[in-house]
Amino acid sequence: MKPRKIPMRKDIVTGEMVPKKELVRIVRTPEGNVILDPSNRANGRGAYISLSVDVAETAKKKRIFDKVFETKLEEQFYDELIAYVDHQAARKELFGDAK
Repeated sequence: MKPRKIPMRKDIVTGEMVPKKELVRIVRTPEGNVILDPSNRANGRGAYISLSVDVAETAKKKRIFDKVFETKLEEQFYDELIAYVDHQAARKELFGDAK
């Protein structure tokens, strides 16, 4: 049996290529809103970040998504991102690869 291809995406904070399952997608919708996209299906321009609290905090400190999406985001967005990443990392640790 032929091994399945693992989709890879680039983490915009670290610049590393990582399996898509280990990332969270952030989307700027056609209306201009920036949202978390846990389903990976929302319409709009997407960017990926690792499920690591350190990486999320670096994104907040450097305001990475402000630059990528060419918009001004509130601190609340970054705080929500850090909380989401922390929650998903804890889930992964408890339940393994199941999402």
